[in-house]
Amino acid sequence: MHSLLSASALSKTYGTTRVLHGLDAGFRAGESVAVLGQSGSGKTTLLSLLAGLEAPDEGAVRFDGTDLAGLHPDALARLRGRNMGIIFQEYHLVPSLTARENVTLPLEILREREAGPRADALLARVGLSARAGHYPHQLSGGEQQRVAIARALAPGPRLLFADEPTGNLDEATAEEVEALIFSLIAERGLTAIVVTHNRELAARCSRTLTLHLGRFA
Repeated sequence: MHSLLSASALSKTYGTTRVLHGLDAGFRAGESVAVLGQSGSGKTTLLSLLAGLEAPDEGAVRFDGTDLAGLHPDALARLRGRNMGIIFQEYHLVPSLTARENVTLPLEILREREAGPRADALLARVGLSARAGHYPHQLSGGEQQRVAIARALAPGPRLLFADEPTGNLDEATAEEVEALIFSLIAERGLTAIVVTHNRELAARCSRTLTLHLGRFA
């Protein structure tokens, strides 16, 4: 399998603090990779660079051979919108939109047809059909994360990022959400990069990269 996503000599500095030190990594199509490390190890910064949310100070990130840094911001946004789904620890749902509207949002941005039916199907898949008309503040943390998972998968991405996806959930809910995420990864044949400090979550992935003070251990 070829590398769907690759990083070469990736470095990032904030102020006087160098957070990442010349990292190299490849992520093959269809595999799930955990990026394991303690708080402050550089995990979220690495995810931000790999997803094109930030640009590296040095090095390059390539998606299917395309250097993200070489793209116009609009082209980068289109590539990310169609090919990458991101699940955040904090959910990042739009508070003024219902669950269904949150899931249709990326489809509407991409001007996809059948946005509503596709959102309904995903909400059914994550067990939230009955909560489609509810706003985020009316949902539990686990329900909000299920909406966020549905939203991330709505455009049919090839690559899924998850940044501490169960970090805000109680143990029982976290296990349910973990099982859901990995069943969806398998169903859709996704390449997945899961950032976590949780070794049990990391063990669900096909391999693990461990970050320590901005370097792979």
